Amino acid sequence: MFAKVSSAAVNGVVASPVEVEVHAGKGDVAVVLVGLPDTAVKESKDRVSTALMNSGLRFHFGRTTINLAPADVKKEGPSFDLPIALGLLVASDQISSRGLEDSVIVGELALNGAVRPIKGALSIALQARAMGKKTLLVPVDNAPEAGVVQGLEVIPVRNLRQAVAFLEQELSISPIDIDIDRLFSTGADEELDFSEVKGQESVKRALEIAAAGGHNILLIGPPGTGKSMLAKRLATILPPLSLEEALETTKIHSVAGMLARQQALITRRPFRAPHHTTSDAGLLGGNHHPSPGEISLAHHGVLFLDELPEFKRGVLETLRQPLEEGRVTISRAAGTMTFPSEFMLVAAMNPTPDGKMPSESRSSPRDIQNYLGRISGPLLDRVDLHVEVPTVKFDDMTSSQVGESSHDICQRVIEARQIQQQRFQPHRKTTCNARMGSRELRRYCGLDQETLEMLRSAMTDLNFSARAYDRILKVARTIADLEGEEQIKMDHVAEGLQYRSLDRELWG
Repeated sequence: MFAKVSSAAVNGVVASPVEVEVHAGKGDVAVVLVGLPDTAVKESKDRVSTALMNSGLRFHFGRTTINLAPADVKKEGPSFDLPIALGLLVASDQISSRGLEDSVIVGELALNGAVRPIKGALSIALQARAMGKKTLLVPVDNAPEAGVVQGLEVIPVRNLRQAVAFLEQELSISPIDIDIDRLFSTGADEELDFSEVKGQESVKRALEIAAAGGHNILLIGPPGTGKSMLAKRLATILPPLSLEEALETTKIHSVAGMLARQQALITRRPFRAPHHTTSDAGLLGGNHHPSPGEISLAHHGVLFLDELPEFKRGVLETLRQPLEEGRVTISRAAGTMTFPSEFMLVAAMNPTPDGKMPSESRSSPRDIQNYLGRISGPLLDRVDLHVEVPTVKFDDMTSSQVGESSHDICQRVIEARQIQQQRFQPHRKTTCNARMGSRELRRYCGLDQETLEMLRSAMTDLNFSARAYDRILKVARTIADLEGEEQIKMDHVAEGLQYRSLDRELWG
């Protein structure tokens, strides 16, 4: 007998359709699994056979061939256990195939027949809907995640017997129903708020500009000035995720196995803070089978690199392509994968090896230059704002005055982002000012003659690169948006220049 069950394989952050074909023939007992399976897939025949017997079902066929089509696409992971088991039951006439035509089935089997969760359920659900299927059978723990996909009945199954009973119409299982609006209305984390930060008004202003335009920012200051405290609160003033952004972010975390149990959707912008000892594979992604790294896990959120010069220079240099293109391509022997990585980079560092400002440091000029030289000029040019974080004054620390809340700052950021959304509506790939290309810069960042001459003089005196010129215009455009101004004025450009001068003062 022959049986066919629809399933899906995850490649990168997208899924592709897979047909599980089972032929139960006569002859000596043997199970042959083909279709470019990896080790985890090859081992599925042992898990499936044991799960069938422990579920009270029969597994004693002749020569059985299982093909995972298309045969030229590598299949990874244990998610094919459940469709293989159901295909074997159909091929051996233990169940009918009437419930399989409009279904996609995924799930790992335990030896006792329980269905365990898998990675990438959201990507598989989106693929099932694209295939025109009506039903998706998934493990119970993955059901909330897959249930956010509209137009698809997501059936949660706990074990193999339950899946069989549902397909044979002996058991009714209600499709999971996820209220997406309720997910987005969940209260934000109130443990972090800008009102708790004493002083540092100039730094708060720079972070507001960064959030409003999606700009990368570098915080430079002695230890204890609040760099990490400020960076951790940046996510609280970013605009809320849209549904499309939430789905993209959730797909990445699902593929990486980072979703919490029974979590349906990531509705808050991620904040990732890898340690400075992380490797390039940990930051970019990779290993033997390409998987998302920290920069992809920070997609649509914040990547915070504390003690920036302590990261290996080679690791930092790998950031240059993702910062420009918003994606990272990883090539390994197992294949090539592209992961999205449109994140805001927030970096923090001391100005000298001993943590003091250059005028107060006991480090020699050579030591200071060697320390700062760990960060290359091309990488620094890709950071839009360089901000000095001064020591907090005693009066500020002891003041009872409460600073402006994250909610109030966020409202201004949202208004500025709405202006940008309207402006870039014809350019779907441009999501904020920081993502403008040369064409958008020419169109939306025009300057009058007086402002242009001032910028020309500053560029010559400070020896800025062409990339730094573009960054200054983008920041000036964001400052104008925050003030509701259509035209970029001299004050906006002057403030933008202020956020580029620090690197020349320190890097010389």
